[in-house]
Amino acid sequence: MQKSKAVTIQRHIVEQERLFPKATGDFTGLLWDLTLAAKTISREVNKAGLAEILGLTGEVNIHGDAVKKLDVYANERICKSMEHGGHLCVMASEENEDVIPIPDEFPKGKYVLMFDPLDGSSNIDANVSVGTIFSIYRRKTTGRDATIEDCLRKGMEQVAAGYIVYGSSTMMVYTTGQGVHGFTLDPSVGEFLLSHENIEIPSKGKIYSINEGNAHTWDEGTRRYIAYLKENDPSTSRPYSLRYIGSLVADFHRNLLYGGIFLYPADYKDPKKPKPKLRLLYEANPLAFIVEQAGGMASTGKERILDIQATELHQKVPLIIGSKEDVLLYEKFFNQK
Repeated sequence: MQKSKAVTIQRHIVEQERLFPKATGDFTGLLWDLTLAAKTISREVNKAGLAEILGLTGEVNIHGDAVKKLDVYANERICKSMEHGGHLCVMASEENEDVIPIPDEFPKGKYVLMFDPLDGSSNIDANVSVGTIFSIYRRKTTGRDATIEDCLRKGMEQVAAGYIVYGSSTMMVYTTGQGVHGFTLDPSVGEFLLSHENIEIPSKGKIYSINEGNAHTWDEGTRRYIAYLKENDPSTSRPYSLRYIGSLVADFHRNLLYGGIFLYPADYKDPKKPKPKLRLLYEANPLAFIVEQAGGMASTGKERILDIQATELHQKVPLIIGSKEDVLLYEKFFNQK
């Protein structure tokens, strides 16, 4: 049997671009720059222990989390890889308090990049999978320099989103609104090769992913839903299996491939002031775009993630994401009075 030819991510991006006759190539160049950044971050993640890049810098980010050295490297690597290509007008990172302007010495483009440089970095020392999450928008403003207005967007306005998992292998998953595709990095040739074409999440899963250590902070609807998943009822494929890594990218990636639901509800220790944890622009929006393109669903419990108008760069939201039937059922429990 003749083997099919390997499809690199560059070839795949170009083929996707041909679906749009008026495309200029700027978007393709942007994605190419991102794949280069992913390769360099993957290299550092894989040799982290040997390169003495593990450990804390002694600083904290704007969320009060201790900053790992690899966080700093990933953030700087993406900024340096993306600022000079002429494709972007502004960037925003989970690690930076304000927007990241494109230096004046470089040409300005028509796209906005938002990213979480190294999600799950608290797991680095334990050799658990971590990842990069990214989101791309078209510029809104028309002035010389882009502004924060270009970053404060609804998720439904995204033109592309994706993530890179740095695990036993490095894998990049992305969508431009034409389905979801996954590429695995072949270190022998240094290329991302198509390994998962047209990913579709099962409509219903048998896995739930949630930090049960936070059970005392959950709302009543979430408590009842998790209790329901644990009940023994083979006719409805229960009980579900708990699978929780504690790295959002890794948990989401598994559920995207096999089906299931990931839950990070708000903290209801003070019922009058629920406190969500995950960031809308850098985590919830890009993963919501991906899961919807794969046939799944993403919700806060009350509303579709992609319909939320961002009002702050580091706005936080509850995130319930995964197989459509599972998320719809959660919403019923959450909204039941």
